[in-house]
Amino acid sequence: MEPRPIAILGASGSIGTTTLAVVRAHPSLLRVAGMASLRNWRRLAGPAREFGVPMVALADPAAADEARASGEFPAGTRILSGPDGLREIACLPEARTVVSAVVGTAGLEPTLAALKTGKDVALASKELLVLAGRFVTAAAAQGGGRLMPVDSEHNALHQLLRGRPRADAVRLVLTASGGAFRDTPLDSLDEVTPEQALRHPSWKMGPKVTVDSATMANKGLEIVEASWLFDVPQERIDVVVHPQSVIHAIVTLSDGSMQALLSPPSMAFPIQDCLLEPLRPPCPAPGLDLSKALSLTMSPPDPARYPCLGLARTAAATGACAPAAFNAANEVAVEAFMSGRLRFTGIAELIRRVMEKGWTKQPASLEDVLAADADARARAAELASTLRI
Repeated sequence: MEPRPIAILGASGSIGTTTLAVVRAHPSLLRVAGMASLRNWRRLAGPAREFGVPMVALADPAAADEARASGEFPAGTRILSGPDGLREIACLPEARTVVSAVVGTAGLEPTLAALKTGKDVALASKELLVLAGRFVTAAAAQGGGRLMPVDSEHNALHQLLRGRPRADAVRLVLTASGGAFRDTPLDSLDEVTPEQALRHPSWKMGPKVTVDSATMANKGLEIVEASWLFDVPQERIDVVVHPQSVIHAIVTLSDGSMQALLSPPSMAFPIQDCLLEPLRPPCPAPGLDLSKALSLTMSPPDPARYPCLGLARTAAATGACAPAAFNAANEVAVEAFMSGRLRFTGIAELIRRVMEKGWTKQPASLEDVLAADADARARAAELASTLRI
């Protein structure tokens, strides 16, 4: 069997590097046909040499110029630039699967293009479904490829639901680690720092998603994502705090029994499932060792500790442009917190104030969603610059 060719959008980030580790573990099953990043060309040069990647794209044209002049890429590697370069990588004729891990809206257009051309897309950017779930799922239906979730919780649901009549699954349960401040006294949350927020107790992730884990905004986004992926209303999706991060999701069946998927907290497991399903070769990350004691606990999330989760629930129930506005406001709020302009508790307050507009207009096009995203970002930026929260 020839190795399955893949393309990686966001190859310089944590999902991209873990994807490369999976490829490295299975060279007879996978090969890299193309890679893309926003601007970090230095993180692409080594993999381009190691895997003999014929095509690389940088969204930032200046970064692409630096990469071409660096002499660090193989002589035969083409270096593309700009949005067109990302789209060309996403639509490479030989690539059967595209890993979409570009942060933010920059990944939306190439992901839609890949889906419309019939690619299987392993989607790591939950924000794309939150922002434009109707358009992303429509593009998948148009192209006929598979939309496969990379998020550990959604990939666990994807595996648990595979081959099962949907009527059998009455509730979906997403687990949450609780983030860096799950045991911090509530009256101390005003004073926590960005450095403390990045000390995640279980996962190694990028800064933005690590802060989102601490506020549990990420779990709110994942509710919206799960609703689109599995065609389940948000009120049938539950969240539990599970500090060990070993149970990734649970499905409650119609007879009242539950099934769960367990693995160590490593993104190698869901990424490998997306790339190699139905094959199950050994994963490059070690599995659970049940010869050692294993304690698993779960509890409902505290609304006072995680107000962002409730705000996201409201946005999901509202629908229309509300999830896009929530996502935009959260991104601005997290950036303001990370730069020292906003308290940790101010993240939820800023989102709440942006969401007061309602955002109930039904988007007739992708442009309507992007306009709502821009409007929410502008409102959030103004609040972040004027409020003392």
